This record gives sequence, C-alpha cells and structure tokens, in this order.
Amino acid sequence: MKREIPSGGPWITEKEVAYVTDACRNGWYQNWHNYLDRFEAAMASFTNTKYAIATSSCTGALHIAMAALGIKPGDEVIIPETTWIATASCVCYLGATPVFVDVHRDTWCMDPQCFQAAITSKTKAVIPVHMFGHPADMDEINAIAEKHGVTVIEDAAPGIGSLYHEKPAGSLGFAAAFSFQGAKPFTTGEGGVLVTNDKKFYERAYYYWDHCRDNSGMLNVTGIGLKYKMSNIQAALGLAQVERAQEIINHRRQIFFWYKDRLGDVVGMSMNVEKPGIYNNYYVPTIILDKDFGITRDEVIKRMDDEGIRSRPFFRCISKLPMFKPVKTPVADHLAACGINLPCASKLSEDDISYAAGIIRKILGVS
Repeated sequence: MKREIPSGGPWITEKEVAYVTDACRNGWYQNWHNYLDRFEAAMASFTNTKYAIATSSCTGALHIAMAALGIKPGDEVIIPETTWIATASCVCYLGATPVFVDVHRDTWCMDPQCFQAAITSKTKAVIPVHMFGHPADMDEINAIAEKHGVTVIEDAAPGIGSLYHEKPAGSLGFAAAFSFQGAKPFTTGEGGVLVTNDKKFYERAYYYWDHCRDNSGMLNVTGIGLKYKMSNIQAALGLAQVERAQEIINHRRQIFFWYKDRLGDVVGMSMNVEKPGIYNNYYVPTIILDKDFGITRDEVIKRMDDEGIRSRPFFRCISKLPMFKPVKTPVADHLAACGINLPCASKLSEDDISYAAGIIRKILGVS
C-alpha cells in the first residue's frame, strides 16, 4: 500500500471537539456569540492588538480592510508579486489597481526598495505578505510608507505565531488579516480575522462587516456593506486552536527542522530562512532548486506525487496571470519556476518527514 504524506492539514484534539460540541449544543439564542467574543478577544491578545473582527476568510478580512480605508477606482495598492491571488483580489473588488513588485530572494517577502520605486501619487496602501511564515521587512516598509503617506495592511495569512523583533505578526502595521483555512497552522475550517489598534478604523471595518448597519435601528442600513461573518461554531474551533498556539507552532517549526536536517546539505537547493530578530512559524517548508538537477521542478512534483508525497508548486507570479499586465520581477519568476512546497500537515511525524526527504534526495539524484 502506497504511503500517504498529506500536503497540509490541522492538528485537532479533544479540546477542539469539546468546544465545538458545546457550541453545537448550547451556542444558540442568547449564547449565539459567546465563542465569537472569546475567539476575537483571544486573537487580539495573541497578536497584541486592541480590536479583532472574525471573518469567513482572510480574503474577506482584506476586502473589509480595503473598504474601510476608502480604497476606490483610480487608487493603487502595492503588493508583492509572490503571494496568493487574494492579496490582489481584495484590491480589485473595489475597482482599484494592484501594483506588483519583486521580492527578496531569501525571505520571499516584498523587497522594500521595489516598494519604494513603485509609489506614485495614486498609491494609497501597501500589503506586505509574511511569506510562508517569515515576516516582511516591516521596519523599512513602515518607514517608506510613513514618508509617502501610505497605509500598511499586513497580509498575515501565513504568519500567525511569527515574531518580528519580538513583536507578533499582525501588530506590525496599521491593520492585519489572518487566515484560518484548513491548511494553516490554526484552523476554523475556513475563516479569517482582521486586527488593528486603531479604534476609528475598527468601527469603520465593523460597519462594513455588518452590512453597513448603523446604531439607530436593527434593520437600518446606510450603505452597501459586506457579508463575511464567521459562525459561533467555527469560532469555537478557532478558540481551542489559539489556546493551543505555542504547542501547534512548536510542532510546525519542528517539521521544518526535520526537513532541514535531512535536506539542508543538498548543494544547489535552498530552503526557508530565519533572519536575525525573526521567529519564523515555518508554516510551509519549501525547497528552491537553484541549479539544474537534470529534472524539471514539475517532474519532481509528479514523481513525489507518485510516491504519495503531496506537494505544491511555489506561488505563480501574480502579474503573469491572464487578468493582469506582466511586470519585470526576476526573483519572483525564479521562485515560481523552481520552488516546491513540501508536505507540512500538522499531524506529520519525524518518520513521515524522513520518508519524504529520502524520496526527494532519490529523485534529485543526491546521496
């Protein structure tokens, strides 16, 4: 029987089962929001922020953030070329223009100098992404943004639990969005959270999140709002996961270190880094084939899949997708062509990683 090494998935214990069961049995009527309130409070505390809004996805959280900022047609928002489409979609939903910039070769996060070069009079916001757990260079990005009057919204979907000079991801910009999709370190099945320290922004974001209802009456709607609400049952699952945060992050980091021990010596191949002052959650252990191993990246993925090792290619360059105009981003191009996301499901054991790493070495022809 072929061994199955899943690409992603959560770590669920009896704690999660108990919370969700309680929400199913008792989380209705006057108790319909108990777990939502506790989950939002836990996320605000965990990220060292004052306000949190639970959403149905990180995409929704980013969309709400852009709406609350007043992003509109004619505005520009700068994002990294290397990211998931949601980072660009939230800008496009409001008729604004995403502007794509290149990334660092080692951290795979937005290059601050490329960000600075892309700023125009139309630039209203920037969305750095903490790629696969490594925080972007937030000191430099914030300094550039402040100089030019640009608002910084973190796409922290991959960064929960990571630290930047002892500050948690999510507390490093004006606001931040997190993902609780099933492959993330913490999950609610599908879900997200928007966090901020700014009260006025929080109130504006909450207004959009709640279909633009005001306080004058239950059904009084004063604008075209959004519907990205999380259920109390999902929040129960999320609360249990956040309460187990360090246990989960420690294991995700251990998975990376098991890979590093078994693949780190392969010449011509690079992996995730952890720069000085950074605590990387190592959400997705990744290899970049920096030399010609005599086999294409896609063939490596296919042969891994034949062995039951479920991997993914590195993110495609966003500007090269058919709905956008391509821009020159040589670093992102290389990563997109040569990167492989390794299996990182939270349930994986050291034996699973040894098996996967052994197959990878065999495919690459290294002893």
